[in-house]
Amino acid sequence: MSTLTEAPPPLAPEAPGPKPPKRRGRFTPYWLLLPGILWLVVFFALPMIYQASTSVQTGSLEEGYKVTWHFATYWDALSAYWPQFVRSVLYAGTATILCLLLGYPLAYLIAFRAGRWKNLIMILVIAPFFTSFLIRTLAWKTILADGGPVVGALNTLHVLNVTDWLGMTAGDRVLATPLAVVCGLTYNFLPFMILPLYTSLERIDGRLHEAAGDLYARPWTTFRKVTFPLSMPGVVSGTLLTFIPAAGDYVNADLLGSTDTRMVGNVIQTQFLRVLDYPTAAALSFILMAAILLMVTLYIRRSGTEDLV
Repeated sequence: MSTLTEAPPPLAPEAPGPKPPKRRGRFTPYWLLLPGILWLVVFFALPMIYQASTSVQTGSLEEGYKVTWHFATYWDALSAYWPQFVRSVLYAGTATILCLLLGYPLAYLIAFRAGRWKNLIMILVIAPFFTSFLIRTLAWKTILADGGPVVGALNTLHVLNVTDWLGMTAGDRVLATPLAVVCGLTYNFLPFMILPLYTSLERIDGRLHEAAGDLYARPWTTFRKVTFPLSMPGVVSGTLLTFIPAAGDYVNADLLGSTDTRMVGNVIQTQFLRVLDYPTAAALSFILMAAILLMVTLYIRRSGTEDLV
């Protein structure tokens, strides 16, 4: 009994195991991010800070500019050039809607119906990028020339009567009118709409369409309930990539428009390069950036999607 009740001998202490190796390279991701951060600081943050200081300066090119915190420049610029701001939003919004109406069917065709022709169609979509933006815009001056085939066809179809009533054209003339500027914006930024739409549509599982068909859904119902909601990230990305550069564009309005179709980008260019009123130009740039940022924020929240392609 005494043997059974004896306490077991104490266990020998275990030898300490090897220390875990120190993590090496934990700063590697930060070193990899450093070049990109430096690029953003040098070519984005510093110019923004410089332009912000320029917008609150007073003076002249001969006497020099000094930072006097003259914030009234913003109000003066907005009150003087608000028609150009409104015109820029209208032109960019119209071009964005046209790009969506033209680009969505083509992106749908490439994603689901192109078959072996998919690569060829994609090359044709990005083919305009192989030439200069300026050359593409100048080509539209020939396309929309007075007495040309396009203007003649529009006259035959009585389309110009409607656009003239809407204020988009002036009689039988298309060049130097809002319609020419919108056509140029639509053509130049259409690939920026098609590519995100195609990427979003291609990610949709085809079995979802088959399941909708098994549930006796008609093609239009399948598109409305399945395809379009799942392609909303592409719609949001495409509209943003189209609207943002179109709102600040000045090439199309300068080459295809007139003094009555000037956008805010044309005003900024004139103030910077011709009038040499740097504070007003910088203030206009920041007002445009703030307006676009506000509209984009409201649009993304309204769209109900944060998954952008």
